[in-house]
Parts: sequence; structure tokens; C-alpha cells
Amino acid sequence: MAQVQSRPRLLQAMIDAFSLPDLRRRLLVVLGALVVFRLIAHIPVPGVNAEVLSEFFRSNALLGMFDLFSGGAMRNFSVAAMGVYPYITSTIVMQLMTPVIPKLQALAQEGEAGRNKINLYTHLLTVPLAAFAGYGQLALLQANGAVASTDGITTASIIIAMVAGTLFLVWLGEQITQYGIGNGISIIIFAGIISGIPGMVGEGILAGEQGQVLGLVAFVVIVLATTALIVLFTEAHRRIPVQYAKSVIKGGRMYRQSGSTYIPLRVNTAGMIPLIFAMAFVMFPSVIASYFANPTGEEANFANHIVNIFSSNAEMPLGLIYWGLNFLLVVFFAFFYTMVIFQQQDLPGTLQRQGGFVPGVRPGKQTEKYLNGVINRITWAGALFLAFIAIIPVIAQTVTNVQTLQLSSFGMLIVVGVVLDTMKQLEAQLAMRRYEGFIK
Repeated sequence: MAQVQSRPRLLQAMIDAFSLPDLRRRLLVVLGALVVFRLIAHIPVPGVNAEVLSEFFRSNALLGMFDLFSGGAMRNFSVAAMGVYPYITSTIVMQLMTPVIPKLQALAQEGEAGRNKINLYTHLLTVPLAAFAGYGQLALLQANGAVASTDGITTASIIIAMVAGTLFLVWLGEQITQYGIGNGISIIIFAGIISGIPGMVGEGILAGEQGQVLGLVAFVVIVLATTALIVLFTEAHRRIPVQYAKSVIKGGRMYRQSGSTYIPLRVNTAGMIPLIFAMAFVMFPSVIASYFANPTGEEANFANHIVNIFSSNAEMPLGLIYWGLNFLLVVFFAFFYTMVIFQQQDLPGTLQRQGGFVPGVRPGKQTEKYLNGVINRITWAGALFLAFIAIIPVIAQTVTNVQTLQLSSFGMLIVVGVVLDTMKQLEAQLAMRRYEGFIK
């Protein structure tokens, strides 16, 4: 028993899972799907200039964020270059539109059938979003010489192939969710991020050979501390006590029964969505200005200055504009998205319909006011945490002075979140199959 407790929880859960045939089959489904995903991620479209494409991605932080969701496929400009990003965008749009559109709001309250319809709409919306994003990506890369110019038929063929690649990855993720372990879409993104670790290790060794040992040690310390902070805030929640009173009729007589439980309100309800929104907004002026900026080597115009100001690579103190605005926008979107999610859940109404109440608080409006007050207070902690995570890259680069290594706040949030979620689901599957309280 002591040996079991001494092992890391995830490693022990994996060992236990492989000893059970049905869980072993689920894990093999996940591994097989990830192998297929990595194969597709390395099938490029015709006419790609690999060197120009690689340099273009190194100089553009926004494309680097998109490449994160594609699992590295966008950097290769493969048929799966957009990854699952259009589906994620479609999901976010549907979440934001559900409280606004009465029909969607009614569907959300219809249980499983309503959720299935909303899921269908999400998949349908993914197609035009993927086509639009594919065309924009192709045009941008062609304008920068990373992809050769194409005629109309070839362009249409490339876009159709890219849309098909996105839909295939979404389908692959759903197969992982249904027949494997964990959330399939998240696991696909997770696999793409993890696949970049060997390259990061190589860059770290190169930095050590160049005499940046202290900076490299400081970088590792920052990564470990950030990981611990992400775990802490991902798991943090406020427990709201709830009591239930209900009547049960047995043998023609009415009996009063009661019970108590709690509602876990997460400190970081919004997840990583505020980071995505904030980065998209703060880089929007730079993206627009880049179409009007003079090429490198010519005299800079006003658009060039806008590109430099709203760039994550801007030198200090000019970089304070980008990172400061990013910090404030993350805080704003954390509150905005949390309120959207909280309104969709309708916890006060659900409690009232189920006969539950918060001790010392009247059901209805008073409960709604109380829960809103609690969620507002704890969201401050979650918002400031996310804002700090958003500026971790520039902090790490400034403290360590290691320019070859890039710390991705998005990547760390996804990796830690997926590991924690998968570990919980794996342990839940194991718990259902145990008839005793310990492993023999």
C-alpha cells in the first residue's frame, strides 16, 4: 500500500488502467488517434517554402497562438493547418449567443435533446468559419512569400482540403471523448503542444552552451512556479452550502426528507478564454496596420509605428503598451465571460425548482444577489491570476534574458488543465471498477 501511495497519481492511474482490459482499450484508442493526428499534421499543401514559413511564424506572435491550437500543423501549413481552432471559435460564439437569442436559450433548457441541436449548429457554423480562416491564412502566407501563388481552382482545392482536415480533427477528438479517456478536442491540442517540447529542450541546451546557464536555471524555476500556480487556481473553488427539503409519499403517507450538499464555484470559471480574447483584441491594430505598412528597407510610415507598438516583441518601455493593455483586457474578459457562463447556468432558478436553498438566504432574488456577490469577489482572484499568466512570457524573458526560449502561457494552461482533467476521469473510471477500498 505504501508503494502505491509513493507513486505519482497519474502514473499510478495509468499503470492500474493498463491492467484492466476495457480501460487499456480506451487508452489505446487515445494513442492511436494521436498517432493519426500527428501524421496528418505533417502533410503540407503544395507550394510551401519551409524556410520562409518558419521565419514568418517566429516573427508573428498571433500566428504562433493559432499554431498552438493546430498542434503545430499550421507551422507546416498542412491540410490540418487550422487544427480545431474554427470549432473552438464556433463553440465560443454559440456560448455567447445562447443568452441573447431566445430560440437558443430555449434549446439550452430542453436537456439532452436541446444540447444535441446546439452541438449540431456548432458543427455547421464550423464549416464557414474554417473556410474563411483557411482563405485568410492562405492569402496571408502567399503575400509574404511563404506559399506559392495559385489559380482559382487550386485555391479552392486547398481551402476545401483544409476545411476537411479541420472537420476530421473535430471528429477524431469526438471519438476520443466517446471511446477513449478525457476531452478529445483538448487532448489533440495537448498533443500538439507536447510535440514541441523536444525542440524547446534543444534550444535550452543551445542556450546552456552559449553560457546562459543561470538564465536557463531561472527559466526552469519560473516554469515550475507557474505550473504550481496554475494547478492551484485551476483546482480552487468556493463551496456554497445548500440544503434540500422535499416530500416523499410512501404507503399513502407524506414524509419530509432533507439533505445538504454544496455548490463549487470555481475561482477561474472563465478558463483560458479571456487570454484568447485579450490577445486577439490587443493584436488587432497590428494586424490591420500590417496591410498598410511599408516593406522592410523602406522608410517607415505611421502604420509601421502601429505595428511596432502593438507587438509582443516590442522593446521596453514601448512594450509596456502591449503587455499593459493585455493585462487589463484579460481582467475585463475574465469578468465578462464568467458572468455569461454564470447566467447560462441559472443556479438560483435551478435551486428553487429543486427545492434547494442556501442557509440563511431567501430563495429567489436574494439567492441570486448572494451568489452574484460571491462570484464577483472570487472572480477578482481568477482574473488577476489569468492576467499574471498572460504577462508571464515577458517576465520570463526579462528576468532570464534567454531569447531562444519562449514561454507560452496558453500552452501551460492547456497542458496543466488537460492533465488534471484526464487524471480525474481516469481515477473515476478506476473507482467504478474497484470493489475494495485499496489496490491489491
